[in-house]
Amino acid sequence: MEDGKNANPLILNPSDLPTRRSRASTKEDHLHGAATFTYPAPSFTNDPFMRSSSPSSLEESDSDAEDEPIDTQEIYDLVSTMSDPEHPITLGSLAVVSLPDISIKPTIANRPNSNLQTVTVLVTPTIQHCSLATVIGLGVRVRLEESLPPRYRVDVRIKEGTHSTADEVNKQLADKERVAAALWNPTLQSFIKKMLETCE
Repeated sequence: MEDGKNANPLILNPSDLPTRRSRASTKEDHLHGAATFTYPAPSFTNDPFMRSSSPSSLEESDSDAEDEPIDTQEIYDLVSTMSDPEHPITLGSLAVVSLPDISIKPTIANRPNSNLQTVTVLVTPTIQHCSLATVIGLGVRVRLEESLPPRYRVDVRIKEGTHSTADEVNKQLADKERVAAALWNPTLQSFIKKMLETCE
């Protein structure tokens, strides 16, 4: 295909995607939730894990959000509404992220009762030679790092066998220093900000 773009990706019907979120929201609602992009400090004005934003209960809510368990459906709901950088379609509708490719495991294997958890998201690019696979992975990583409590570690990788340079992309996504340096790039910032505009 010309320029390595997938002009006709498989698109899933949003109403068929698994979610706990209300389906009554509109595109305008998504756009009003957009926020300024910063890294690594959280930039979302409406934290999906906070129960109340009133000043008197803010401290209590932070504590609740820290202790409340998070499951794979909640992780999927956070990333599936992100826009693809090439298509005006969500990552969930393109099956770039899917519920079976998300897992949450103890960060320290021999301490299963530890509060430290690692969230792993396997990304499936729409084509084998997608030039924006790293950008998509970075966007998913930023979304989760900004939304999850600090006790969660984030591991975003390209799903095995779905991309021609998956090993190279995964090495970039796993290197925290390279990720932080890449996110200072204004072009990457604009791509990721655009991806986050449709987040619920």
